[in-house]
Amino acid sequence: MDYSYELQLKVRDYECDLQGIVNNAVYQNYLEHTRHEFIEQAGLSFAKLHEDGIDAIVIRIEIDYKFPLRSGDEFVCRLKLSREGNLKFVFWQDIYRLPDEKLIVKGKVTTATVNNRTARPVAPTQLVEALEKYMP
Repeated sequence: MDYSYELQLKVRDYECDLQGIVNNAVYQNYLEHTRHEFIEQAGLSFAKLHEDGIDAIVIRIEIDYKFPLRSGDEFVCRLKLSREGNLKFVFWQDIYRLPDEKLIVKGKVTTATVNNRTARPVAPTQLVEALEKYMP
């Protein structure tokens, strides 16, 4: 897969459960942090979008857990972006352990944007224009 963005991270002790592996819910944090960093790198700000009346929301998350990470593991979150119709952006996000590139998680995060005053779906021009260059 051709990825548009990647972010390297390291597992912290408190992210692990009694089994000594990363808790399943923590992977959503990794994916979200990667999306936020990507959006910032694309020149956008969730705070500014909100001030402009636009909120980006997650409407669906699919995660396939392939192999666990453990405390101290270094890993990379990779992201590819696509559109689904006029109103949805889909973030294809995979996590790989480093340095061996072992696939840890395959994720698909579907998002939409809404006018935060009316709660109606919108496709804001500034968001579409900023993200188009990252899509095939």
